[in-house]
Amino acid sequence: MRYSFLILILLASCSKVSKPIVFTSVEVSEVYTDSLSIRAIEIMGNSLAFAANKGTFGTVDLTTGKVRANIEKYHTTIPQFRAVAHTSNDFFMLSIESPALLYKTGKNGRMELVYVEEGEGVFYDAMTFLNDMEGIAVGDSIDGCLSIITTSDGGATWFKTPCSQLPVGIEGEGAFAASNTNIVTVGDEVWVATTSGRILYSSNKGKKWDVYTTPLRSNEPTEGIYSIDFYDNQLGVVIGGDYTNPNNASANKAITKDGGKTWELLADGNAPGYKSCIQFVPGSSGKGMVALGFTGISYSSDMGLNWKELSQDSFYTLRFQNDSVAYAAGKNRISKLVFK
Repeated sequence: MRYSFLILILLASCSKVSKPIVFTSVEVSEVYTDSLSIRAIEIMGNSLAFAANKGTFGTVDLTTGKVRANIEKYHTTIPQFRAVAHTSNDFFMLSIESPALLYKTGKNGRMELVYVEEGEGVFYDAMTFLNDMEGIAVGDSIDGCLSIITTSDGGATWFKTPCSQLPVGIEGEGAFAASNTNIVTVGDEVWVATTSGRILYSSNKGKKWDVYTTPLRSNEPTEGIYSIDFYDNQLGVVIGGDYTNPNNASANKAITKDGGKTWELLADGNAPGYKSCIQFVPGSSGKGMVALGFTGISYSSDMGLNWKELSQDSFYTLRFQNDSVAYAAGKNRISKLVFK
């Protein structure tokens, strides 16, 4: 009897600890304002790094709120940055159009240019690192396949994957440069979401690729997958829609529970409609999701089956710091989001 009683106590304690928090509201406070379009942020320890249009990049100290901002120019070109990434040692930022410019942390506090790509159709959308040595970035299709560049030396050098090693692309296929969330990695696995509603999947850090399809609508150039996230290597979610018709919520959200092989629509026809970014809530067992866009912030506590609008504040992208605090960026601002 004594052991049975102890087991019951332990089970009750575990149940209490693992119960996810359910949000009912969000408190939004500004941490940085400027006349910029900010679509790429990364939390790096106690700092938030960002890069934007007008060649602007910088950091926000999350303790003091102090902002350090700089402008990067390339000859007479002012880069438009929409992708950032980091390792434990360096920060990276990638511009979109030709010439695509990829910078990493350099010496004496300056950024070092480590990759340049010029040509018709060059347009990069998102980037991330799998670990401190291996990183990947994705861009729109050129010559029949998506543009994918990789590094294996901590970002010092980057190489473009030839089309012979990539799935055949669909005409006009790319990846929306809306929130730097078109790529997600778990361990050695990589998922890339495209404007055609497809998922490119690699189990070995981008050396070999498979293609999976989703039911998201992608008939128009402004439709497709805008954002993807995985809670673990099995549970993933995608969201998209059409920013020119943001209230249309048909076939714009889907979930996978088998690593991306198959997908099922979520809340089909029900809000939220178009969103540019979706992220799982940390520590929620995959049940908590936050999706946002210029139309506001929406939240689900039941793995995307039902959604609630928490705020009409406009943003493009977000990153969670912990299970109830996130940072979001958008037009002219970066904000702290405290979910309650």
